Amino acid sequence: MTEQTYNLAFVFPGQGSQSTGMLNDLAATYPEIKQTFERASETLQKDLWALITDETLVTELNKTHNTQPAMLAAGLAVWNVWTKHSAIRPSWMAGHSLGEYSALVCAGALDFEDAIKLVALRGELMQQAVPEGVGAMAAILGLEDHDVVKVCAEAAENEIVSAVNFNSQGQVVIAGHKAAVERAMIGAKAAGSKRAILLPVSVPSHCALMLPAAEKLAEALEKITIYTPNTTLIHNVDVLSHGAPELIRHALKEQLYKPVRWVETIKFMADQGVTCFVECGAGKVLLGLNKRIAKDAQHFALYDTETMNSVMEQLND
Repeated sequence: MTEQTYNLAFVFPGQGSQSTGMLNDLAATYPEIKQTFERASETLQKDLWALITDETLVTELNKTHNTQPAMLAAGLAVWNVWTKHSAIRPSWMAGHSLGEYSALVCAGALDFEDAIKLVALRGELMQQAVPEGVGAMAAILGLEDHDVVKVCAEAAENEIVSAVNFNSQGQVVIAGHKAAVERAMIGAKAAGSKRAILLPVSVPSHCALMLPAAEKLAEALEKITIYTPNTTLIHNVDVLSHGAPELIRHALKEQLYKPVRWVETIKFMADQGVTCFVECGAGKVLLGLNKRIAKDAQHFALYDTETMNSVMEQLND
């Protein structure tokens, strides 16, 4: 099988896309799924496959230090199926928040075992930085980005609340101290938002409250070997690609306490001529976002056997 690179992008989801049984269908057809999870489980000495298949463990799956390695393993597992059964390779990669680590592994910049340990630590550091109940996140729907930023500034009142995920036009996630987030939700509704929804998360990701976690993560990143990616990879924090390991380390540190600029990331790749975006991992959260951002492009998601076969057939035509 001769590999062929096309001007398409593979993108990887982060936290929020996990669900019990999320890869069962693919695992029944492709042994690469369980093989990848076995490798991850051995690395962590924890049964990640049981976490994503056992309904009684859903509470454990949703704890961030478990969600993060499970989602990284899911992204790589689906990628392993794709690379085993298709010769098509993307010219571009990106990942939403945690998904950036999946992209880095698939682009050859991080060893899988190092990345699994790193994201498990990342989850622990995030939870330690802000005790459960202190922080919160909310989705603000139907407001312009600058209006959300303004609402957060007005609601802060010596606490922290900021816009942290620019997911698509009219969908921005905010994070910070719980009381400040709740004030911002009220302010957003007063400013004309369609909805303001408190999200079921235990940590306020990508805001300044994560700075202590970012500092400790930076120490761990210094001990890990990072390689130049073999695919152009766009980072969340600055919408740039980096080849130098020290720049990748810096981007991953900053990513923890600065916003995910997803709209800009997808638009940038579309501006470079990317006309096809493929979500690689569990679920299809990014599929919906990407369709609203790059409306003239093709959009696919690989999350079960039917979608895997369909996308392979369409891209091979």
